[in-house]
Amino acid sequence: MNVQKDYFYTKSHEWVQFLSESTARVGLSDYAQSEMSDIVFVNLPQEGDLVSVGDSFADVESVKAVSDVYSPLAGEVSAVNEELLDSPQKINEDPYGAWLAEIKDISGKEELMDAAEYEKFLSESAE
Repeated sequence: MNVQKDYFYTKSHEWVQFLSESTARVGLSDYAQSEMSDIVFVNLPQEGDLVSVGDSFADVESVKAVSDVYSPLAGEVSAVNEELLDSPQKINEDPYGAWLAEIKDISGKEELMDAAEYEKFLSESAE
C-alpha cells in the first residue's frame, strides 16, 4: 500500500494534503481505491458547500458498491476536481493526484493521523 509521507489520513481512508494553514485538498487513499476496485462514477460536493468533520460530502461508485466519502475537516468547499466527473478512474490510477475537493477556512484537524500512524492503523486492521 502506498502511503504518502507528507499527507494526513482518516480512519475512513481519506487523505488530506495541507496547501496552507487554512486550505487543504482531500482525496481517497491508495488503500481505499484498491478496496473499491474499478471506480466508475464520482459525485462531488459543490463549491461553497459547508462541510463538517465526519459528514458525508461526496460518494464514489465502483463496480462493487457505492461508498460515501467523509469530510476529514470542517470548512467550506472552495474547489472540486471536475476532471474526475468525466474520468473517475483517475482515482484508481493515481489516488494521491486525483483529489476530490479543496476545503478552505479549515478546522477539526485533531483526529487526523500522520503517515506513520496511518500505516500502523492499516497493519492493525489487517490482523
